This record gives sequence, structure tokens and C-alpha cells, in this order.
Amino acid sequence: MALHRVQYLPLIESALLEDLGLGGDITTDAIVGPDERTEAAFVAREPGTVAGVRVALDVFGVIDPAIETEMALLDGSEVAAGQTIASLSGPTRAILSGERVALNLLGRMSGIATTTRRVVHAVAGTGVIVAETRKTTAGLRALEKHAVRMGGGMNHRFRLDDAVMVKDNHIVAAGGVAEAVRRVRGRVGHTVKIEVEVDSLDQLAELLEDPVDIVLLDNMPVEVLAEAVRMIDGRMITEASGGITLETARATAETGVDVLSLGWLTHSAPNLDIGLDF
Repeated sequence: MALHRVQYLPLIESALLEDLGLGGDITTDAIVGPDERTEAAFVAREPGTVAGVRVALDVFGVIDPAIETEMALLDGSEVAAGQTIASLSGPTRAILSGERVALNLLGRMSGIATTTRRVVHAVAGTGVIVAETRKTTAGLRALEKHAVRMGGGMNHRFRLDDAVMVKDNHIVAAGGVAEAVRRVRGRVGHTVKIEVEVDSLDQLAELLEDPVDIVLLDNMPVEVLAEAVRMIDGRMITEASGGITLETARATAETGVDVLSLGWLTHSAPNLDIGLDF
């Protein structure tokens, strides 16, 4: 799934407007002449997985098309500390004015890709899929989900209209699992997948009387997850979520679940430390 420029160019423009304000970069304009030019490079300060290279370079294309850019690494590449990720040359004022927005996006996306890659390595060989959730930064969802893919993960639903996901509050509002499923089946079309969250084996047993496409097994200890997988016996795709850490991911995967969905891949991933060196 490619990331298209139309998905993030409005975001870049908004971020630049936020940073430049009404007066522009008054520091750079005072220090640097309008005709000065420079060369610069994005350089990793620590090892990790790169994501958002084209996005970061497009920041400079928006601020001044005269800036020339070149990628040294593609998204999904491993980077070592001190290694160049991309380079650029052109008007010094424009490069300095776009620096922070570009670094914010590149560091954020690369941090998510790096975190995802660590989880993917931790569960290697189990066959489990590592996915994020909708716990993304407002406005950055397309970029953050792209970063998860670049780290070797797969995406959960992007929006509320992608698929039905019946969660605990939906179940309370409907009066039970069976009634929630009944109402959903009466409303959505045959092409829409249905997922239901359960947090106990009793709720799971109720759902198994009328299985759906996917069941989310929420905040279950490993031994309970294993029992839930045995009860389901392949009748639904199984997704484990809640309380799973990098340290417990493998044990969770080894219960036989199909998917680990981890909100912290996006909401708590630290930025990868990257600098722009002149």
C-alpha cells in the first residue's frame, strides 16, 4: 500500500504555516542573505528503521521548489548511527525554515517504524501479524500507519467506516453481545467485516453461538488467551490486544492468536533521533 503525496501535502502546508506564522522565519531572515545556498544531509544519530523520507523531503519542495533533494535510503531501510538518510541543496533560508517540520515528521515516522520492527522481530516465526490501532496523532494517521507498514507491521482499520468493531460500550448499550451482533447484521452490507471485542470466556462463549469475522480478545492473561484460541478453533480470526508489551509479545503470539494489535506502536513510540547537518 503506497503513501501518496495527496495524503500528506495539506498536512505539510498546515505544519509550515503553524511554524512560520505571519512573520516568517525572522531569525533566519536576519542572519542569512537571500542569495546564499548550502548543502545539508539528514543523518541518523542512532540506529533504527527509516520511514517518511519522501515526506520530509517534500517539506522543502513546498517551501521552495528550487531546493534539490536526493534519497540515500528508502522507507523501511535499516539505518546505522552516523549514516546519511537523504541530502539536499539549495537556498539556505528555505532549508533552515523547513528544517524543524521535516525533522518532526521524519523522526516521528522513523520512531514508529523502529518500534514496530522490534515487535516484529520479537514474534518472528510465530506467524502472528503485528498491527496498530486508531490511537494515532490527530491529522497524522496516514503517515503513522505507513510507518507501521515500513516497520514490517500491518494496518488495522483506518476509519470508523472501514469495518464494524463492536467494543465494550457498544455491548453495554445493546444489552449484550448477541443483541449487538444482531443489530449490526441487520444494518451493514455483506461486504463489511464484523469484529467483536470480548473480555471474558463467558462473553466469548456467547459470541460463538453466532460467530463473526474477527474476535478481539481484550486484556486476557496468556493462559486465558490460549484457552480462548482453543474454544474458537479457527472459526474466527483472533486478535489479542491490551496490556501486551515488547517483553510479553512473543508469549502472547505463542498462544496461537492471529493478530497482535498494539496502540502504543503509534501513541507511545519515541522519535528516532535524526539531525539535519549542514
